[in-house]
Amino acid sequence: MAILMLLEAISLSHRYADGSLGLDGCSLAIRRGSRNALLGANGSGKTTLLMHCNGLLQPSAGSLRFAGAPLDMSRAGLAALRRRVGLVFQNPDRQLFSASVVEDVSFGPLNLGLDEATVRGRVDEALAAVGMAEHANRPVHHLSFGQKKRVCIAGVLAMQPDVLLLDEPMAGLDAAMQHELLAVLDRLAGQGITIVLSTHDVDFAYRWADDIHLLAAGRCLAAFAAAELPAQAAALKQAGQPLPAVVALQGALAARGIAAGAPARSLDALLAQLSLEEAR
Repeated sequence: MAILMLLEAISLSHRYADGSLGLDGCSLAIRRGSRNALLGANGSGKTTLLMHCNGLLQPSAGSLRFAGAPLDMSRAGLAALRRRVGLVFQNPDRQLFSASVVEDVSFGPLNLGLDEATVRGRVDEALAAVGMAEHANRPVHHLSFGQKKRVCIAGVLAMQPDVLLLDEPMAGLDAAMQHELLAVLDRLAGQGITIVLSTHDVDFAYRWADDIHLLAAGRCLAAFAAAELPAQAAALKQAGQPLPAVVALQGALAARGIAAGAPARSLDALLAQLSLEEAR
């Protein structure tokens, strides 16, 4: 049975107005219902690629396909795309512009011409999904940075998209807020929403993603199942990325004859494996 690719970039290139190159023949494919990490250093093309996937930028060369069809770059085509592919920016203040939380999340559905009851239902559902229902009537400027990010996600969810794109969603969040946001993303993935996020954190990408797409200098150097990352040391090095700490640690333990079971994708998982080995 063929795997349905929901989003595809084919030899995608983009040159900005100042002449700088954002993408340089970038090709990758996103599976429907998967959790994806675009992994790369600053300037590798991650944000530029996300903006193409949402139609905010148009390619200088190459093409994009959504659900098997080329992107329609007409005004109506882009509006239809953005109902199905939602983008959350790194800085929430770029995205929030209404006075209150409920007004901001309502904006997109209202622009679809939906009736008031339908809009209210979508807004309530979206706010509940991100744990912000009790803050519906709060002024946006009274929210914490992490709460603003969750409201941005709610605004996209209220459009009922198939794909959620997030640009460096963990940036600026402390450990507790990161944990809360990850719980939100895991719930959304469990509902079948395809998630694509950018990150330069190889440990996080290995721990969280189903698929990793390794970017450098505007190209996708490699794409692989996250579980296969330990075998991608050469590609990681080419992209200036280290091995995840847990992979390096498990390798060091194995070299000293300390078995820890199957490859672990987080330090917590590795510690649990070591505890089991010790108990035996």
